[in-house]
Amino acid sequence: MSQFNFLAPVSKEMKIVESRLDKYVQSDLAMLNEAAGHLIGAGGKRLRPGFALLAAKIYQDDLENIIPLAIALELVHMATLVHDDVIDNSMVRRGTDTVKLAWGNRVSIYAGNFIFARAMSIIADYEDVEIIDILADTSMKICQGEIIQMLSCYNVNLGLKNYLRRIERKTALLISVSCQLGAILAKAPENEIKALTRYGYYLGMGFQITDDILDFVADEQTLGKPTGSDIRQGVITLPALYALNHSVYKDELRQLLASPEACDREADKIIEMIIDSDGIDYSYWLARHYAGKAKKQLDMIPEHPVKNTLLEITDYILERDY
Repeated sequence: MSQFNFLAPVSKEMKIVESRLDKYVQSDLAMLNEAAGHLIGAGGKRLRPGFALLAAKIYQDDLENIIPLAIALELVHMATLVHDDVIDNSMVRRGTDTVKLAWGNRVSIYAGNFIFARAMSIIADYEDVEIIDILADTSMKICQGEIIQMLSCYNVNLGLKNYLRRIERKTALLISVSCQLGAILAKAPENEIKALTRYGYYLGMGFQITDDILDFVADEQTLGKPTGSDIRQGVITLPALYALNHSVYKDELRQLLASPEACDREADKIIEMIIDSDGIDYSYWLARHYAGKAKKQLDMIPEHPVKNTLLEITDYILERDY
């Protein structure tokens, strides 16, 4: 199942979002325009705007008032990616050079700040304090999550709770908020807004777990970035966490994963040990668990073709290869 299939109910609106993204990041500085344009041109799944539009589509056919929100959500996501690439020293994303590689750290930081400020400016035009508060609070938590991840690198003593908190803030919250804000703007009933918010949260948790699995097993060309990049950066994700507790190599793994030099030099060996530990299978089990919880939330949503699409998306996150 491809991205284009599950976004089919809002394909017209997604084309508008795509066409307007570049316009919203234009400034008087050519370098900033080039950096932002490069990021947009690299593409992406556009999940956040897609979920906002899909949630709203259940309650209204005309989505013109949702499109600025959809654009803002993608801009927030893009800003976090630019900053992440600086922190992680990433050179490739989505199969192309990162802004960091092409323009350096300083331009990347300012470009990310500019894109984020533009997103909040778009949200401010709604003149709705609730929407502004929700997105601002989520943005703060995303930043906190990145700091938690940074402090967690090479730390082999952290458990499942730390990992779940990291992926909640890294991925699940913004997907959750995308569903929530789309439903709020479409004037959905309160209980259904809560259900869609929880749907997005559980889906986001499952999505990030799958993402972490793919970092071990996906084809590098399909993934669009080097496999094993988490291990090389000392980021201990769920497969590694499982291996640290259950692998026959757990003592050796503990020494390797605690060492920046070993993580860089012996990444392939570490990856092989983790795969042998059944950490991948366990991670897929937990991803399926979250997908099931996401589906359960849709029991509270009225019958609608988009509801079926949202159900299909929960299956897609388990089957995807990028």
